[in-house]
Amino acid sequence: MNYAALIPLFPLIGFLIVGLFGKRINSEKLVGTIASSAILMSFITAVATFMGLLGMPAEERSFTSTLYSWMAAGSFNVNIAYQFDQLSILFTLIITGIGFLIHVYSVGYMHGDKSFSRFFAYLNLFVFMMLNLVLADNFLLTFLGWEGVGLASYLLIGFWYDRKFDGSHITWTGDAAKKAFIVNRIGDFGVLAAMFMLFNQFGTLEYAQINKLAPAVWGVGDTAVTIITLLLFLGCTGKSAQIPLGVWLPDAMAGPTPVSALIHAATMVTSGIFLIARTNVLFALSPTTMAVVAGIGITTALFAGFVGLVQNDIKKVLAYSTVSQLGFMFTALGVGAFTAGVFHVMTHAFFKALLFLGSGSVIHGMHEEQDIQKMGGLKKYMPITYRTFLIGTLAISGIPFLSGFFSKDEILWFAFLNGSPVLWGVGVAAAFTTAFYMWRLTSLTFDGEERFDHHHVHPHESPKTMTIPLIVLAVLSVFGGLLGVPHVLGHPLHIPNLLEHWLEPIFAVGTTYLPKHTGDHTTLEFLLMGISTVVAISAIFLARSIYSKGTERAAGIAAKFGGIYKLLWNKYWVDEVYNGAFVAPILAASRDVLWKIVDVVVIDGIINGSARAVGASAGVLRRMQTGVAQNYALIMMVGIVAFIGMVLWPLLR
Repeated sequence: MNYAALIPLFPLIGFLIVGLFGKRINSEKLVGTIASSAILMSFITAVATFMGLLGMPAEERSFTSTLYSWMAAGSFNVNIAYQFDQLSILFTLIITGIGFLIHVYSVGYMHGDKSFSRFFAYLNLFVFMMLNLVLADNFLLTFLGWEGVGLASYLLIGFWYDRKFDGSHITWTGDAAKKAFIVNRIGDFGVLAAMFMLFNQFGTLEYAQINKLAPAVWGVGDTAVTIITLLLFLGCTGKSAQIPLGVWLPDAMAGPTPVSALIHAATMVTSGIFLIARTNVLFALSPTTMAVVAGIGITTALFAGFVGLVQNDIKKVLAYSTVSQLGFMFTALGVGAFTAGVFHVMTHAFFKALLFLGSGSVIHGMHEEQDIQKMGGLKKYMPITYRTFLIGTLAISGIPFLSGFFSKDEILWFAFLNGSPVLWGVGVAAAFTTAFYMWRLTSLTFDGEERFDHHHVHPHESPKTMTIPLIVLAVLSVFGGLLGVPHVLGHPLHIPNLLEHWLEPIFAVGTTYLPKHTGDHTTLEFLLMGISTVVAISAIFLARSIYSKGTERAAGIAAKFGGIYKLLWNKYWVDEVYNGAFVAPILAASRDVLWKIVDVVVIDGIINGSARAVGASAGVLRRMQTGVAQNYALIMMVGIVAFIGMVLWPLLR
């Protein structure tokens, strides 16, 4: 299957064609077709590769395609090589499949934009880098994609660099892009440090070799593996927007809505999940790191969910929802439910991409309005957007038997079984906030009275290039969960957990270091599933009772809980704390110490002082140039006599 290596090549070709010749093509339709076709070709090739893997024996479903030797110095040797196995092909299908739908959607959404071709060039570049990240057979190539998606996301978030943006300490969209870029660099330091330590220990950066050698070198709980996995997790908190590096993602909503769907729903923010899943053996060897991952994940899920309760920007509600859902994924990984975490990556890609693109359809139909308090009653103007958005809302809320129900309850069950009842309880509370803020969003946007100005705003349904991707994603949000039906539901109906069987070889070694549970837990699992479902439905009814008729009752509740509301509205003042504790001191030190002292006094002083010293010396020598020939002759004679004296002096002694 040598053709598999073409998967990342198509987006690269699309990027080069659109990036270099986009303005000369001067046709939105042709530019959109080229960029979208590049992703479609990758998706078709990925499907063919998947079918090829499916035809292999389960234990042999993996092969590596080496293109060429990238770096070779002494014992250090890294290839440009792609690893195709159950995990990488699953992520590839998600990236290219969802990516293609977003490209098609963008043709309609970005229509008329002055930088139409530049936008699609950036989208193709992002997909190319993301594919390198998930297909790489070694840490260094993954890191190339890791940094590449950081660059592409910077370009896409700040795409409308001349527009204002209402964010904490953020004025322009370019500032939001810089915030995302800089915060992610902090996490990237952890990944780099871990890579150095891994190469020092094993002499290789290939995943297969490291996962094979690690159990033989380290025991469970070894200090070295704990340090390395904590450093890797630091990088994951940056890319996947977890505490303490999750502050960038809400402000990243400054970019065009398709960017939010591509980067912050289906691809880039799941990079951290992929990295832990790929190195599950290392993480399983460190119970301390696993506990940290679960603790950070569930805390992020709850805290972000609370903030989402009070947001009024339609995209920011979804942004905090993304942070919260990513917290669920990390919780799953932290308790050893690797398959459940990856399963939620897949279902989340379906319904969150649907919700983001649905919000873009609303913004498009409302002439760029994003405040849900200025909407209402839109379902009669946008019937397709409303119905698909409603499906996405029900799916993310965990309503049976949509995709989010299966993956969310699988995570909650393992949080109880491998974690603790407290972890499960916090997860249920986070699930309550999810259902509440999503139904609040849906009610204020589509139901109730119309709160917009009819003289200036004329809501309308989006074109087919935007609604068709919504319909496809809605279908996936309904039926996508059937790929991972839990055993407690699937066994009586003879429905296998296809995803678990598919990913089993990837996590076979890692799961051997996790606790084993015996006995029949069917009744308990059904009970917990029922409780979480009742909680989600209760949250929906509560939100509907408050917001279905507008914002009046909500205003009264906000006034009653003024202190808590203010805390959540200001997002716990995390940005202000970071700004006061880190940003402002660093800026002050850069200005007052590095600039005024180190740069101006020391560096400029040395350079300018050297110049002045040379100038002074030249001034002295210049006085010797009098222009009188007799003086020059005298100096020459003195020099000749001195030279003769130096030669004869040893002979006369």
